[in-house]
Amino acid sequence: MLELVFILPLIGIIYLIILPRDNTVKLKKAALEWSLFTLTATILLWASFDGGGQFQAIKKFEWIPGIEPVFGPALFAVDGISIFFLILTALLTPICILISWNSIKFLIKEFLLCLLFMEFLLIGVFSVLDLVGFYILFEGILIPMFLIIGIWGSREEKVQASYYFFFYTFIGSVFMLLAIFTLYGQTGTTDYQALCCASKDAELQYLVFLGFFLSLAVKIPKIPFHIWLPQAHVEAPVAGSVILAGVLLKLGGYGFIRFSWPLLPEASEFFAPLIQTLSILAIIYGSLTTCRQVDLKRVIAYSSVAHMGLVTLGIFSHTIQGLVAAIFLMLAHGLVSSALFIAVTLLYERHHTRLVKYYRGMAITMPLYGILMLTLVLANASIPLSCNFIGEFISLLAAFEYSFIIGLLASLGMVLSAGYSIYLYNRICFGFPSRYLYFSRDINRREFYTLFPLVFLIFLLGVFPFIIIDVVKSSVIRVEPYA
Repeated sequence: MLELVFILPLIGIIYLIILPRDNTVKLKKAALEWSLFTLTATILLWASFDGGGQFQAIKKFEWIPGIEPVFGPALFAVDGISIFFLILTALLTPICILISWNSIKFLIKEFLLCLLFMEFLLIGVFSVLDLVGFYILFEGILIPMFLIIGIWGSREEKVQASYYFFFYTFIGSVFMLLAIFTLYGQTGTTDYQALCCASKDAELQYLVFLGFFLSLAVKIPKIPFHIWLPQAHVEAPVAGSVILAGVLLKLGGYGFIRFSWPLLPEASEFFAPLIQTLSILAIIYGSLTTCRQVDLKRVIAYSSVAHMGLVTLGIFSHTIQGLVAAIFLMLAHGLVSSALFIAVTLLYERHHTRLVKYYRGMAITMPLYGILMLTLVLANASIPLSCNFIGEFISLLAAFEYSFIIGLLASLGMVLSAGYSIYLYNRICFGFPSRYLYFSRDINRREFYTLFPLVFLIFLLGVFPFIIIDVVKSSVIRVEPYA
């Protein structure tokens, strides 16, 4: 079944290449169909999952003949951690195609190819069991996202934002490459499962951990490596913002869970206080900075910095519930932030501005939009029965167990998130309709079908969190070295 998950987006890419460029409707329908096929395959893969903590559906991929004798074959597999990130990737790709149906006006074929190619690379990143393979796929994702921001971005600074994104991530990843080679020089292998069993002295772990940290901290991003994120979100098209917030930011947290604890337990414990401090700084600084933003996309971008601070807080709390909370919160944030970016883009497509001051009274002129926006804002503020509430509540429990002061400071993030979320909704949707907006058409059927699955999953997972937690917990117990 894992081969099918890889093959379907690849067939979709080849099929789009063959199709003529001028038949844009057929191109869009083909990309949507193949992305839905991939989503179905990932769900079937999850259905065949037995819930155990071990890797399943292990497949071997042969390298180029000259490379294989050095590194060995690359293995691909899924477990309770990676399976849900595969589903999240496969879910957001058709949503990106739907929401970009009318907004992309030129080079439509190339845009759809970039989306499907990025989906293919993300599937590889979340399933590869080789460090060199992870690095190649990790870096390969930069290329389609760089093109999406730089070519199909919405404003004049899109090229600058794409270079910000590319060079920040690329330079950080150089340290990961050096760490991988250092690990290979000491152990003689880059196979993930073999490295988990290999003995590594403390000094080696410290050096390797710093290399991975500098790379993954840029991707999450952690303060002070977050400079590229607001600019990239503001300039990216809606599909770029959705993929960036929904999946690409999760690569940092996924890397910490996958590599830091199993491979480098002593270094992870040694650097935990530093990372906890940076996480608290991200939560408080990100929340306070969000409160003063005047651009709708920047509000969501800076709130992502705060929420991802809670993720690393859970990862380095030395507890199983912290790791479970981090994974659950990453999935929840992928749903909520993606839906919020879609919601604010719907306003931008109608009125061509993202400045908050021009909006008021949208609940009167766009009542259906006002209802959906209210549910998303409340979910972003972690209201009970939403998936964000489950993730943040368990993260705070883990933080209080680690340190009362850390937990108390982290709790400020929930208070501030409620403040800026409710203020944003009040400013946009309540009050007398703005005199700057002469016509506000409510959302159409395509836009509703794009948002509804995300809203449904947000509250489904909030009411039935065991759908994810029961599967994740078995894999986390295997990952967590202190269990």
